[in-house]
Amino acid sequence: TAAEEGLVHDAATLEQYTQDIVRQAAFTDGVAALHAFRSYNLGYYEGILNADRQAVLCKMNAEARLMTRRMGKKLAELFTRIADDPTAARWLAEIEAGRTPGSYPAAQGIVFAANGIGERELFCSHQYGAIGTVLNAALRCVRVSHYDTQRILFRLSAETEALYTEAAGADYCEMNAFAPQTDILASLHEKGTKRLFMN
Repeated sequence: TAAEEGLVHDAATLEQYTQDIVRQAAFTDGVAALHAFRSYNLGYYEGILNADRQAVLCKMNAEARLMTRRMGKKLAELFTRIADDPTAARWLAEIEAGRTPGSYPAAQGIVFAANGIGERELFCSHQYGAIGTVLNAALRCVRVSHYDTQRILFRLSAETEALYTEAAGADYCEMNAFAPQTDILASLHEKGTKRLFMN
């Protein structure tokens, strides 16, 4: 939708747009993922549920809420099939019973913690995914090359450590998703007819 509306039309506008998305992701899903991770390590199951709910509450449009729930549930299903983890199994049961949303950031937090991977790595992986999602779509919608997207990926990835430093100490009340332009585009996309993928 950003490309269709002409807001993203070349490498420069794509980089700015991606940077906005990445900052928004860091201070919403990134914060939720860190809280789920820490709650898992503390054995505080209610904290995982809180992080899960907060991740969904930050999503203003229905598509984003649906996407994070689908991806979270799929990751939980995959993880419980390849690892014997009681917390993940309990969380998946709660998702299936409709008692918790099952957001992707919470799933990431659980999986990284259960595998003994650090929270910096969790945050880095999360941010890399946010950048990659936008850039992969842009290759199909915007007049940019693979070299352009790789340059953007390299530059924005270099900002991850600074974003982690900011987000690491954030509590739920400090989560912020203020990006009006992105929210307007998302609402247009919800009712739009153009999609990269349909199933």
